[in-house]
Amino acid sequence: MTSVADAVVPGQRLGHVQEFNAGVGTYSHQNFLYASVVGVKQITTISSDELPVLSVQRENTQSAMPDIDAIVTCKVVRVNPRFAAVNIMVVDGKPCTDDFQGIIRVQDVRATEKDKVKIYNSFRPGDIVRAQVISLGDARSYYLSTAANELGVIFGTSVAGGSLVPISWQEMQCTKTKAIEPRKCAKPM
Repeated sequence: MTSVADAVVPGQRLGHVQEFNAGVGTYSHQNFLYASVVGVKQITTISSDELPVLSVQRENTQSAMPDIDAIVTCKVVRVNPRFAAVNIMVVDGKPCTDDFQGIIRVQDVRATEKDKVKIYNSFRPGDIVRAQVISLGDARSYYLSTAANELGVIFGTSVAGGSLVPISWQEMQCTKTKAIEPRKCAKPM
């Protein structure tokens, strides 16, 4: 585990050139070593004859970025009559370290009978949804679609607090109370 003291930013003074050799992610300037990248400070001793090497190791986890036709897993945060607002958590099986917002518009919920769709009968806040990116949207949100059979709600919680299990493509049943709630369900893969 990395402590906060080991994390460095570019330009941060790390040591003196008489104590360390410059390694990857560092540079020397006026007899001092500085970090050239964001990362974690590491000291490596090669032999007792030489000075230890001071380097900065970058964090190698890169956030997944939504792209057109990517399959995303997201959480519904808001619902209104025109769309459901979601936070994208996973893109093509890779977790997102950055926050991305998406919108599932009423016309993108299903492929047929688009005029009969009611967002509140398809999604509720807290539902976990599998969707497809159909457009990069505006500056704030990606446009998503659940119009395919394998897209829709994959996990939900009922009003009573129990888990929901799909019983048809548009209904889920509470495991506690056996009450049926409307949702646009994803076909299990």
